[in-house]
Amino acid sequence: MTDIRFDGKVAIVTGAGGGLGKQHALELARRGAKVVVNDLGGSVDGSGGSSAAAQVVVDEIKAMGGEAIANGSSVTDDAGVANMVSQTMDAFGRIDILVANAGILRDKSFSKIEMADFDAVIAVHLMGTVKPTKAVWEIMKAQNYGRIIVTTSSTGLYGNFGQTNYGAAKLALVGFMNTLKIEGQKNNIRVNAISPVAATRMTENLMPPQMLDMLKPEFVTPGVIYLVSEDAPTGVVLTAGAGVFSIAKVYETEGVYLGKDGLSAEEVAANWSKIEDPTGAAAYFNGGEQTQKFMRLVMAG
Repeated sequence: MTDIRFDGKVAIVTGAGGGLGKQHALELARRGAKVVVNDLGGSVDGSGGSSAAAQVVVDEIKAMGGEAIANGSSVTDDAGVANMVSQTMDAFGRIDILVANAGILRDKSFSKIEMADFDAVIAVHLMGTVKPTKAVWEIMKAQNYGRIIVTTSSTGLYGNFGQTNYGAAKLALVGFMNTLKIEGQKNNIRVNAISPVAATRMTENLMPPQMLDMLKPEFVTPGVIYLVSEDAPTGVVLTAGAGVFSIAKVYETEGVYLGKDGLSAEEVAANWSKIEDPTGAAAYFNGGEQTQKFMRLVMAG
């Protein structure tokens, strides 16, 4: 088994002052990467801010012989993101890896949630991934090399009570990844998603102590390291927690052609068992593959 190394590579990890981001940053550094540790240092709900947490991680990396710098920019702020990228380029001259990990929680049932809670969570999770990705994209294209991780969640994939804002943002990131994986192919930019289950500040009040001990953030990191490696796949949603790793995919049933003459809702209802039949279900790499299936069924009908 060949060791995965990142010698000569430069990585930005957002939200890396603690939890998952910290473990990702430390492991990248252990494997030779120069790391930019980004963290606003705010509370779980996104309020406040200080780059002190990022500096603690940088000091830890340096103590083990690695290279790292701290950055306290908010991933929601255009000027802050531009500063993070320019600071990285000034210090290291390239950007090979972006791990977009920063996040906040503002959990409330949909009846009680305020639009401000939606706006804040969308801003950090979705746009706080889009903005850094946009800022490094042309750099990676010019290098003909890039590895990007977005952080999704089982809440986005499957749902969770009280997290409509979080779930909407997290599934949006899968859609974001699905187009970037296509656009990045010709420039060797591979884009993947990690869906972690881990004990962090954001989950410590949701789980009993014995479960928290099984779900240490460092148990997720090996999956992230592989997804930003030289031989990484692209367009994958990797779920990870407690040392378990699996792939989540959107599957579409084969379906049935009902014709175009006299097509009605009643025909859809009458054929529902055929429409939902999982036999022959497939996961597509792009939307065009679904269109091809539709045309095949039409022609066969």
